[in-house]
Amino acid sequence: MSNIVDDIKREFAKSENSLIKIILINTAVFLVLLITKIILTLSQSAGIYNWIIDMLGLSASTGEFIRKPWTLITYFFTHEDIFHILFNMLFLYWFGKLVDEYLGAKRVVALYLLGGITGGVFFMVIYNLLPYFQPNLNGPPMLGASAAAFSIAVGASTLLPNYTFNIIFLGPIRIKFIALFYIILSLAQTIGPNAGGNLAHLGGAVMGYIFIKLLQNGTDLGKPLYSVMNVWSKMFRKRPSMQVTYREKQVYRSTSVYSSSASPSTIEMPNQTEIDSILDKISKSGYESLTKEEKQKLFKASQQK
Repeated sequence: MSNIVDDIKREFAKSENSLIKIILINTAVFLVLLITKIILTLSQSAGIYNWIIDMLGLSASTGEFIRKPWTLITYFFTHEDIFHILFNMLFLYWFGKLVDEYLGAKRVVALYLLGGITGGVFFMVIYNLLPYFQPNLNGPPMLGASAAAFSIAVGASTLLPNYTFNIIFLGPIRIKFIALFYIILSLAQTIGPNAGGNLAHLGGAVMGYIFIKLLQNGTDLGKPLYSVMNVWSKMFRKRPSMQVTYREKQVYRSTSVYSSSASPSTIEMPNQTEIDSILDKISKSGYESLTKEEKQKLFKASQQK
């Protein structure tokens, strides 16, 4: 047990490990709720557990939201069903690794938070605007990281539409088709029993697409979040000894947004020969064969108007 705790501590100590931290936080919340539910049910105090879920889940009612505004954040870190969290975390990991590798750890956090928030807002707005949904305004609160995971999945698919995943029994499939399939599935289920959750999926998907498209045009929607994250990390970062302070400061600055050791802002715009060489390498060996510098050069080239 102590080894597991030590492993978790080491993961949280890493500066560029945001994807794993998000998964660990979701898992920890799920386990705490699971244990709490078992204890309270056995002690015949299930009402307390329902109150806890009510305090964490997002309600479509604007009155409830005004009373509990924090639920716009807490809902996408909260799961009750084991298969719900398992699917969401796998989905998040598969697509999040691409975003992390190509754009850096902080962009993963930005897509996750903005996608979750957008999904929650979309859910509340649609439920309050369309008469079809209004009878369910005071229904059970919405839980789960699906909207945030959809944001990252669609973001990765917008950034690297032709990247392929090898799906068991199906073989290699481009991720743009995987994302499209789940978007259509969610759209089809917006009039089903989990209409709110599927509306949130669509809101997260829209945010993922917009985030990457704006980023490719030079606008980063995550900048306000990066400032907050930098302040937060400084509060908890252990002070280095005097002899290595300057080196660590330089490393931190160079990796504040991107995961590689060289900031993409310092990378010169590649010429056509370099671009052709990178594209040839992709066609021969696949995108995963590129170095981080080559990926950043390709991204830099994509920002050219």
